[in-house]
Amino acid sequence: MKKNLLLSISSGLLLWLAWPPTPYTTILLFVGFVPMLLAMENIIQSNSTKKGKHIFNTTFIGFVIWNTLCVYWVYNSLKIIGPVVAVPISLIPYTLGPALMSTACWLYYRLRLKTNRTVGLIGLVCFWIAYEYLHQSWDLNFPWMTLGNGFAVSHQWVQWYEYTGVYGGTIWVWAANILLFLIYVGIREAQAKKLRMRLIIALALVLVIPMGISINRYYGYEEQVNPANIIVAQPNIDPYEKGGTIPVFKQIETLTKLSDSLAQPNTEFFIWPETAIPDYIDENHILTNNYYLQVRRFLDKYKNGNVLTGGETYRMYDTRATKTASPIPGGGFWDHYSSAINIENSAKVQFYHKSRLVPGAESLPFGNALSFLKPVFEHLGGATGAYTMQAEPGVLYAQSGVGVTPVICYESIWGEWVAKSVRQGSQFIAIITNDGWWENTSGKDQHLDYAKLRAIETRRWVCRSANTGISAFINQRGDIVQHSAWWVRTALKQDINLNSDITFYVEYGDYLPKLGSVLAVLGILFLLAIQMKSGILAKK
Repeated sequence: MKKNLLLSISSGLLLWLAWPPTPYTTILLFVGFVPMLLAMENIIQSNSTKKGKHIFNTTFIGFVIWNTLCVYWVYNSLKIIGPVVAVPISLIPYTLGPALMSTACWLYYRLRLKTNRTVGLIGLVCFWIAYEYLHQSWDLNFPWMTLGNGFAVSHQWVQWYEYTGVYGGTIWVWAANILLFLIYVGIREAQAKKLRMRLIIALALVLVIPMGISINRYYGYEEQVNPANIIVAQPNIDPYEKGGTIPVFKQIETLTKLSDSLAQPNTEFFIWPETAIPDYIDENHILTNNYYLQVRRFLDKYKNGNVLTGGETYRMYDTRATKTASPIPGGGFWDHYSSAINIENSAKVQFYHKSRLVPGAESLPFGNALSFLKPVFEHLGGATGAYTMQAEPGVLYAQSGVGVTPVICYESIWGEWVAKSVRQGSQFIAIITNDGWWENTSGKDQHLDYAKLRAIETRRWVCRSANTGISAFINQRGDIVQHSAWWVRTALKQDINLNSDITFYVEYGDYLPKLGSVLAVLGILFLLAIQMKSGILAKK
């Protein structure tokens, strides 16, 4: 028992060491699961009872270690809503993800009992990829620990994400670990030397072929020259002061000065961060809003320029005009958004509303069933359930016709969501964020690294504006061309290349996890059918 626990802990530590932003250790992803697979094999081969329970509990400890060490910073981002709420919400990534991972391992054990080792391991990959897809799709979403994200610091290895997205990386990791596990077991069980050699050759091919293809693609990829001048501003305003001690017009003034310092007559976009305008703006009357007019005065000098900025916006109604509208004390209803706003030298203003919200902090999971808890969160000072989401991704267009995918903070870890926007005509990606909530932790670095994967999947430049760092420009190969330091006030300028070509992944999205999920469901139905058949036979 202790040996299996140590094996599980070893897996947790190896996977943590392999995870971004740690450089030079990504290769540990290819061995990180081997100790845990051995622990499960030991339990399966043992004479102990309740093997399924032992497998779940043993793997859960390793997964908790891995997840907690990687996303320890989550609590920092939730402190603003109060410790009474922040503590239980922060347990979601620390324990819920590991519980789902261990469930995949438990299902592997159940399938292994009814079939064989080979079928069980194939099922394990399907159960795992189904967990990852569920964890990006339901109300308690947190796809931060999707295995394919682990290659974010070694993006040269996964240039083929333009075909598979990050789920191709998940399959790659599991394929290597399973083959290495089978080689070890083959030695331990004294299997035929010929079989072991086949497994060794298969492992070499699994590692070398994808990496070789990727390296070749990385060095052979050339961007089409189609320049646009972009500026990203980093005002470096303490997030806890944005809504109170510093007047909004002063914050906008800081952003305009930063933008002016690098602006050119042909600058296409000035990109400001998620929380750039931290005051409520009525979308129906924005043309008379003082903050909007302040931005327009800045743009007078740049006739072709656009300001893409984050802001808090809302729409008010006399009656419940939308299904999402919430009642206002004293009468009426409103929808409240975390928005990306595109402002140009005309009366045209475009909005995009954040659609992938942080569970608990920005949305109430399973809101219809738990709507009775909204007053509790409001009483505790939280923002739960406050934001209304946009049903589909959108594209914001400059006066010149250049299309940009607006991505607000947390949304940048959803590859398919970004890809859908690109498919609508976007030529580059703008990520606006406020990573200051996480303080100077690895969270901000992971968030930046994951943006490199969006660049590869879509072959689009990523222009990243962060309120308190890190702001950056990322080219179509996933290279960080420029980046700011943490906790500095600055702006960056870059001539990027626009791209209108559509990658295979942009066209077809997350087809791999969808297929894996179908196979996982079939596996679960197979297990249920056997269970029901056994029950019927037992009654006879």
